[in-house]
Amino acid sequence: MIVEESLARTRDYIRQWRRDGSRIGLVPTMGYFHAGHCALMKKARERADRVVVSLFVNPTQFGPSEDFSQYPRDMEGDCEKARLSGVDLLFCPRADEIYDRQDQTAVTVSELTKGLCGASRPGHFRGVTTVVSKLFNIVQPDFAVFGEKDYQQLAVIKRMVADLHIPVQVIGHPTVREPDGLAMSSRNVYLSEPERQAALVLHKALQTVRQEASRPDGSRRTAELVAIGRQMIASEPLCRLDYFSVVDGSSLQEHEEITAGARALGAMIVGSRVRLIDNLELLPGRGEG
Repeated sequence: MIVEESLARTRDYIRQWRRDGSRIGLVPTMGYFHAGHCALMKKARERADRVVVSLFVNPTQFGPSEDFSQYPRDMEGDCEKARLSGVDLLFCPRADEIYDRQDQTAVTVSELTKGLCGASRPGHFRGVTTVVSKLFNIVQPDFAVFGEKDYQQLAVIKRMVADLHIPVQVIGHPTVREPDGLAMSSRNVYLSEPERQAALVLHKALQTVRQEASRPDGSRRTAELVAIGRQMIASEPLCRLDYFSVVDGSSLQEHEEITAGARALGAMIVGSRVRLIDNLELLPGRGEG
């Protein structure tokens, strides 16, 4: 496996692989790999001749009070996990390789970023779409794999690719979970044992809402389903609700009643600082969240 921080040398490798006729897959990440990241890499390995993983803790998607400086990092461990997952090139650029002081261009997706995480993290998705568009331009992959845990992010990137006619197929991968249902996240390392147990309430709330929506005599009204989820999270003293919403899986808009493809999405703060997100599709037939 090649480990490279130079943008120019990375492009040289890509050009050579293109000349060889290789199909290239990209997995954009911020590192501190867990089984969820490795599943994305293995998915890319199944579909590509060459797999590139970017490892870049992107400063522009963190707010002023968020955890950029404390975001967990483990370069040695990440290299080993990427190698074992069949990665060909681990691209680890410096910030000044991605962002120049004279940069004046950013990429913004407007409507899909207004609610959910976009409401509580102003500027976050502008940072995400800008850095992903840069990575797409650098690597020029045939496809890129993203996790469905960050469902709004996945929808936003698909919209960006469609709007800008970027020739990259965006592939979503189902959320990878711990045995007790907690969605895998690099931020889980911050949780104390009591907080780790309390964090399960989000997945339990999502499951309860899905069960209610799936019952033949259950409610399909959005407001009633949202109330169930919010009440469950509010009952956990170590957790503070950010949002709990039920939306259309494509537009991310709330409707009075849910239809096929609807998703429940939630975010909460566990303890004093750990922000976790999760989501589930509510009606059967379109995959696990």
